[in-house]
Amino acid sequence: MNRRQLLLSAGATGLVAMAGSASAQGFQISPGAEAWLYALPLIEMATTRARLLRAPGAAINKLSHMRVLADHAARAVTTPNNDTLYSHAFLDLTQGSVILTVPPTGARYWSAAIMDMYTNNNAVLGLRTVGGEGGTFTLVGPGQAATGPNPVRVATPHAWLLVRTLVSDASDLDAAHKVQDGFVLTGPKAPPPPTYAGRDADAASYFASARALLAAEGHPATDLSIIRRTSALLQPMITGNTTLALPPETERGVDQARMIAQFAKGRQVFTNGWAYPRANLGDYGQDYIYRAIVALMGLGALPLAEAMYLKAAGDDGAGLFNGDGLYRLTLPAELPLDGFWSLSMYEATPDGQFFFTDNPIKRYAIGDRTPGLKREADGSVTLWIGRIDPGGERSANWLPAPKSGPFALYLRTYLPRAELLDGRFWFKPVEKA
Repeated sequence: MNRRQLLLSAGATGLVAMAGSASAQGFQISPGAEAWLYALPLIEMATTRARLLRAPGAAINKLSHMRVLADHAARAVTTPNNDTLYSHAFLDLTQGSVILTVPPTGARYWSAAIMDMYTNNNAVLGLRTVGGEGGTFTLVGPGQAATGPNPVRVATPHAWLLVRTLVSDASDLDAAHKVQDGFVLTGPKAPPPPTYAGRDADAASYFASARALLAAEGHPATDLSIIRRTSALLQPMITGNTTLALPPETERGVDQARMIAQFAKGRQVFTNGWAYPRANLGDYGQDYIYRAIVALMGLGALPLAEAMYLKAAGDDGAGLFNGDGLYRLTLPAELPLDGFWSLSMYEATPDGQFFFTDNPIKRYAIGDRTPGLKREADGSVTLWIGRIDPGGERSANWLPAPKSGPFALYLRTYLPRAELLDGRFWFKPVEKA
């Protein structure tokens, strides 16, 4: 069985098994739970949009650049990376298309993901798909005519543009800034979006916002079945009716959905110490539970052809480390990548999100571009992970863990080759030293 088959099988025996288990115990996933999970990506996108638009100078259809790599203070989006500078803009395509100009980037890694409000990557422009020569692209909303060069069709009237620009090290920041400045977004001015409830809101507020968002964004024709199944909660969105009396069992359904979300986060399938992403990451189709979990744990995830994120199994076998001792990860001299790799350290929050942790050497990730990285005679590299500096030559390869509390490790591999995607190559596990 190759990895693609394994991942599909894992989906069937993981998240889908949850429904089977519930059925065996005499109950089904309720319409309220289905509706809550279906709407969660819309809610998370709206919440992130509101948070990012609070920054000075931020506006719809305006590109904002982060000039420093994400650190422990970056709390806008869960599981940020410390490899690339982010540039981002939330788009309103209802008044016409938006033009994205991409500068020449040479061999530097870059990507510009255009995500609809359901968190699907409608397109990823980048070194893999476009090359390093730059170009001009026309981002077009549903039902609109494409009148500019290189049209990119977006599935919802509003969207998120997330640009990643690779930084080699601190000395490369100025050059990376110049590349960032070459990304230019032009489009019609748009008013700020309405305020929507977040995922922790009460059921009435949550579903009122969900209905308003669905009225604004529409839904794919292929989602009509779930819309009909949850008609008491989601069907009114189609006509724009955002007020209705909730069925009496709705609160119980919301509680069930939150339980499912917590349960599903622990249903990752770990093979040889790593949870490999499912084949539909970043473009979910009708996999609504997986889409909801990714929106909660890794909003803005790229599809596998662009990047492969792996989560270490941890001490509990479900993705969390708790030990105070030293851990190690050994990687071979050559990895099957056309891009780069990094191992990121995150502290785990009570609500299941992950952010960088403060540490004395200000190192939040370690990778192939880390200055002073020590390799063995055969080119392999051993990374040392722990709360305390391991000392000696090991310090060069130390990834600091939080002073206390649980933490998680994510391995990012950009532009993976076929042997990594199809399962001919497997990583060794993180081990206790």
